[in-house]
Amino acid sequence: MNPNTSPPANPARKPGWLSHPLLSLLLGASWLALSHSLEPVHLLSALLIALIVPRLLHPFLGEHSSIHWGAAVRLTAVVFKDIVLANITVARLVLGPLPRMQPAWLPVPLACDHPRVNALFATIITTTPGTVSCVVDEQRHEILVHALTCDDAQAMIDDMKTRYEAPLLQIFRQQPRTAAPGAGTTAGRAA
Repeated sequence: MNPNTSPPANPARKPGWLSHPLLSLLLGASWLALSHSLEPVHLLSALLIALIVPRLLHPFLGEHSSIHWGAAVRLTAVVFKDIVLANITVARLVLGPLPRMQPAWLPVPLACDHPRVNALFATIITTTPGTVSCVVDEQRHEILVHALTCDDAQAMIDDMKTRYEAPLLQIFRQQPRTAAPGAGTTAGRAA
C-alpha cells in the first residue's frame, strides 16, 4: 500500500449471511408455506432463499434500523381493523346510490423525510379501501391521496396522520419536522 494514500474513511461493509434476519425468516417460511411440504429438498430451498435473497437485496435495503416492535404490533392491529371496516364502508358506498359518494384529492403533508416511514405511510393509505396514495412528492413534502368519499378533508387528513403516520414515526424512532412545508395548505380538492 502506498504510504501517501489513506484507506477510505467509511468502507462499504459487506453484508453478512444474516444481515436481515427477519426478512430471511419470512422468506424461508413463505417458501415452505407455498411448497406445502417439509421434504428435504424444500427445506434446503427455503434455507438457500432465506440466505441468498437478503444478501443480494442488501444494497437496496440499507442498514438495519432500530424498530420499536410494540408500536409496530399496535399499528398492524389498527391497519387490519381499518382495512376490514373500510371494506364494509366501500361495499355500502358502491352498492348504494352513487350520489352519496363525494370523491376528493387530499394533499397530506409528510411529517419527516425518512424514506421507510413515508413509503409505509403511502402503502398503508393505499391498502385501506377507499383511499389511494397517487404521488409521494418529496419536494413539497406531501402525499397526494384520492379518497372515494370525503365529507371533511382536514378531518380525514388528520385521521390518516394520527392513525398511521404518528405510529410510523414512533416505530422508526423519528421526530416530526417542526414546521412541515405547506402545512397550512391541506384543503381537499374536488375529484
